[in-house]
Amino acid sequence: MAKKDQTVEDKLRALYNLQQVDSKIDSIRQIRGELPLEVQDLEDEIAGLETRMEKFNEETKELENKISERKNISEEAKVLIKKYEKQQSNVRNNREYDSLTKEIEFQKLEIELSDKKIKEFKAEIENKKEIIKEAKEYLDGRKQDLKTKKSELDEIIKETEKEEKSLTKQSNEAKAEIESRLTNAYDRIRDNSKNGLAVVTIERDACGGCFNKIPPQRQLDIKTHKKVIVCEHCGRILVDPEINGPIEKPEAEEAPKKKRTTRRKTTAKAKAK
Repeated sequence: MAKKDQTVEDKLRALYNLQQVDSKIDSIRQIRGELPLEVQDLEDEIAGLETRMEKFNEETKELENKISERKNISEEAKVLIKKYEKQQSNVRNNREYDSLTKEIEFQKLEIELSDKKIKEFKAEIENKKEIIKEAKEYLDGRKQDLKTKKSELDEIIKETEKEEKSLTKQSNEAKAEIESRLTNAYDRIRDNSKNGLAVVTIERDACGGCFNKIPPQRQLDIKTHKKVIVCEHCGRILVDPEINGPIEKPEAEEAPKKKRTTRRKTTAKAKAK
């Protein structure tokens, strides 16, 4: 049936059948439980840990470069000290000698400062190496957890993949038969609903989604299938439970026939005697 030839009842029936298919897909996905979220959280945590370790490794390399720089400064200072000490033996006056002495003292201070910095940098490197070691052990543990969770999730997906694909195909085909205005509203309601229900039936005179009572006159309007009616409390589309035809009720079992007693006959015989 073309979309433009659909009656309101046809549209409601199509939406209700679409909901039935989508609810089955939701049920399949619920089997996975929190696994997809747990896998995502673990992947994000691992990515964060790897970034943190890279940063620590970069900081360690930077400290090693600083150690090299300080060692070079120390070696240059030693060369200068030798040079100034040699010059002291050829000075002309005390002024030149004192000036060279100050330069030698300054270079010695540079060596002492470099030695001090090198010790500090080495201590920082050891500290960072310890942190990196602990982080790596923790990272390896989280990677193992991720592998286990992914294996569990893949197994569940594999078990339900065929059925889910079939239902998804049915859902897409059903949507194609409904005008976009209604499917957009349907998707919006589903997205805002915790249980994914956008189309619900009346159950015990109440909305099958939020369970708020529906007035009798509104129930009659819903049963006529003349217009799309939504719950004034939750916004879900309301349909009659018999939208797809009368609900078959199980036949009541016949009460077992009681065996006729022979009480009357027995009484009659007693009277005859």
